[in-house]
Amino acid sequence: MRAAADPAIAAVRARAYTIPTDAPEADGSFRWTSTTLVLVEVEAGGATGLGYTYADAAAATLVRDALADALLQQDPWPTGELWLRMQQRVRNLGREGLAATAISAVDCALWDLKARLLGVPLARLLGAVRQRVPIYGSGGFTSYDEAQLRGQLAGWVHRDGCRWVKMKAGSAPAEDPRRVHHARDAIGAQAGLFVDANGALDARQALRCAEAFAREDVGWFEEPVSSDDLAGLRLLRARGPAGMEIAAGEYVYTLDDARRLLEAGAVDVLQADVSRCGGITGFLRIAALAQAFHVPLSGHCAPALHLHAALAAPGLRHLEWFHDHVRIEAMLFDGAPHPEAGFIAADPACPGCGLVFRQRDAERYAVAA
Repeated sequence: MRAAADPAIAAVRARAYTIPTDAPEADGSFRWTSTTLVLVEVEAGGATGLGYTYADAAAATLVRDALADALLQQDPWPTGELWLRMQQRVRNLGREGLAATAISAVDCALWDLKARLLGVPLARLLGAVRQRVPIYGSGGFTSYDEAQLRGQLAGWVHRDGCRWVKMKAGSAPAEDPRRVHHARDAIGAQAGLFVDANGALDARQALRCAEAFAREDVGWFEEPVSSDDLAGLRLLRARGPAGMEIAAGEYVYTLDDARRLLEAGAVDVLQADVSRCGGITGFLRIAALAQAFHVPLSGHCAPALHLHAALAAPGLRHLEWFHDHVRIEAMLFDGAPHPEAGFIAADPACPGCGLVFRQRDAERYAVAA
């Protein structure tokens, strides 16, 4: 029983905002000109917790029409119990995809709420294991021309101090070796270069690309084939160039999704996305699972949302500094992190996740409820 003096969840709100990109963006399997952020706020005890995800606006409807009923008037402190209540609420809808993104946003808001009620940074509540998180610059879209590609990647290395950068590939595989050569020339010999095909290739294509990329010292090939193709990922690990790591996991929605990748020996580095994998609760469970398999973890996109969980996650290698999300988070949130010598850190003076949503700035992007 919750003590009478303890807070109860008084409100759960969700709203979607669609923000145009600063230029057309494309990867190996998709093109887009806007990105939708779904913001969730949870109120209890006079405090408001904030969370979000990058998903379809329908996720906001799901939060308001389904998940809120599982949370209202509940004690906000047992986040594990509330996480389970949300999982049960979507049982007949399917736990993955849209439902997982909606739960992720709410779970992040619940953890932020607890830390704000306690008046401490979220990383302190979670049990930080590091003071700052290394980031890698990520973009290099296949829609970019050579000048855009070179300028963006070089900026992350020479301006922001990133030790690694990542570019997209797979829209036109025959052109990718040339694009990778330009990327290597722009960042220099010392920075790490990653390539992400977003599952656009089959295994034979991916092997040919990997051999070409190895000539430019590409150290990471992300989703060379679909992340559903466990045999293909294993093949790339076994027959790809020595020293080139295979990464996947951005579409991990559940702990079982992560387990299947790890048990299959499909990845050298597991990725997880706090805005998709069940929020902070899911992300930290996946981090523990990856550690048990002795596989490093990398956080996927949404760096401001990931920051405090990344500070607490065991076995974390780095966090993706994704151009699209970095831009949105700087536009719409006070307290969004800034890179210093290739790292980001939390403000120890700010409670919770340290983010404040700029509602007035965001209003012009709001999607009709």
